[in-house]
Amino acid sequence: MTTHPFWLAGTAATGDTEMTVLNPYTGEAAGTVSVPTPEQVEEAVAAAHAVAAEAAALPAHVRASALDHIQRRIGERAEEIAQVITAESGKPIKWARAEAGRAVSVFRWATEEARRDSGELQRLDTDAGGVGRMALIRRVPKGPILGISPFNFPINLVAHKIAPAIAVGAPIILKPAPATPMTALILGEIIAETDLPRGMVSVLPMPNESAASLIVDERLPVVSFTGGAFGWEIQRRAPHKHVTLELGGNAAAVVLDDADLEHAAKRIALFGNNQAGQVCIGVQRVVVTDAVHDDFVARLVAEVETLGTGDPADPKTDVGPLIDEASAERVVSWVEEAVAGGARVLTGGARDGVTVAPTVVADAPADAKVVRQEVFGPVLVVQRVADTDAAFAAVNDSDYGLQAGVFTRDLPTAFRAHRELEVGGVVIGDVPTFRADQMPYGGVKGSGVGKEGVRSAMTDLTDERVMVLTGIDL
Repeated sequence: MTTHPFWLAGTAATGDTEMTVLNPYTGEAAGTVSVPTPEQVEEAVAAAHAVAAEAAALPAHVRASALDHIQRRIGERAEEIAQVITAESGKPIKWARAEAGRAVSVFRWATEEARRDSGELQRLDTDAGGVGRMALIRRVPKGPILGISPFNFPINLVAHKIAPAIAVGAPIILKPAPATPMTALILGEIIAETDLPRGMVSVLPMPNESAASLIVDERLPVVSFTGGAFGWEIQRRAPHKHVTLELGGNAAAVVLDDADLEHAAKRIALFGNNQAGQVCIGVQRVVVTDAVHDDFVARLVAEVETLGTGDPADPKTDVGPLIDEASAERVVSWVEEAVAGGARVLTGGARDGVTVAPTVVADAPADAKVVRQEVFGPVLVVQRVADTDAAFAAVNDSDYGLQAGVFTRDLPTAFRAHRELEVGGVVIGDVPTFRADQMPYGGVKGSGVGKEGVRSAMTDLTDERVMVLTGIDL
């Protein structure tokens, strides 16, 4: 089996150890990747630090041309990338292909944003003391970035780290998830084809514990992390750094009296279970008003039972395996804990190795893990509420606040949801799982700090710098 090199400052390299990447569904080796030595990690950091000024000064056309090349090459290699995503993550091939397409979109948006990022002019003669003066406000990179990405979107969430960094001219060291590094290494290979300066991008697969020194390294003043609660530990370890945290949640879908129940049932069933529920904004809590509860739940269970499980390489499969057997065991144990507390399993609840059957739970205790924590598995928890007031209160009764979906056809209710729900994004008429890659994306409370989405991330990675021009006759 060929060992994949990593990308050290834009150049293929190998270390003296390897990691074996397992296919979650088969349990067999999907590939091996070389792991950098501590000396090679130091070389990557030193290169990023050394190239920072050159990267920040890159003309817009150089950054945009590189990004354009990357998005074009991802498109050309999309099927290869999708196959690798499925092999290393167990994501059903239909969703892996969609993810590859989204990565193309992310880099395309970054291409456009790099070209239009021209700064802002402000006239200052709005007061007498500012007569003859004008301000030019531009954004400059905060410095080299440590990007840490999770396993569940092996290319798209890597794209959301790297594309904005290139767009603003910031060097980045990307540490992909140990379970799914091979897709990121393909992206590293594509980036190496561009004319970006050596040192601007490194892709370094390594065990999580090996990244400890990178988190506190002063030469990497920005950390962008997507993953679990360990993000708060990063913030504690590096309080002086600029840290962006995307930490997931237990997203709610609200079904109100006026909802299209058939549409809501189809969307919630699919997007609470696709990719085995391993989606930060996948539906977990289903909050349904009393007037439509029984009708809706019957429809929901029927839709969930139509979902195809099994081999993720089969285009017909909707729900594949979890990333490993320990995760599958945890998900089922949480369901069993809820049942012990009085919950009912309406469908699913069983495990076959790494695969958990799509599950619908009712009457779960308010303090059950399947309600309070992030299941990150194919489990929907139905909560019956009296009315809209109670529904919105139930959504807000959470330590998380990433996104919420509200199925309603009433415009005032939509605006009320946007005003009252304590989340980073509200999706009206659909599941919280919807994300357009150009829109601001990020949560509140336990879901993290900061925003992603190409333009928002570019803002997050940069500081405003003002130049005042004096003696101008306006």
